[in-house]
Amino acid sequence: MKIILQQEIPRLGSLGEVVDVADGYARNYLIPRGMAVLAHARNVGRLRHEQAVAEAKQDKFLAAANAAAKQLEGAAVTIKRQADDEGDKLFGSVTNRDIAKALLDEGIEVDKRAIDLPEPIKAIGAHTVTIQLFANVSAEVKVYVIQE
Repeated sequence: MKIILQQEIPRLGSLGEVVDVADGYARNYLIPRGMAVLAHARNVGRLRHEQAVAEAKQDKFLAAANAAAKQLEGAAVTIKRQADDEGDKLFGSVTNRDIAKALLDEGIEVDKRAIDLPEPIKAIGAHTVTIQLFANVSAEVKVYVIQE
């Protein structure tokens, strides 16, 4: 029996794939649990339509991410923090939340979860931070941490 998978199923296939399975497996397990639907003309047409809509939505997000990357490329923010007497170690740290707020003050809105900061910045100086906007779209921003 040919079915269209509604979700990824290990060792069978991925979402939207048309596969051939045993009749009993389809009727008794996959279809009642909403994991698959019969692959007849109406469902195949609906699948193609949903794939086209998802692809258009993804293209729209990709275009928006590329525009945001162009806006972010070359951007720089300055963050003031208290430091020790030598002026190289911070009392505290600069996190992705601080960077997102500094970018927002510059007029650039970025989700704090998109900022790729493996560990908080704990030293004064210039730091390059990567912002992951989409799957393959990222931008680098200079963050200058200065003594207050």
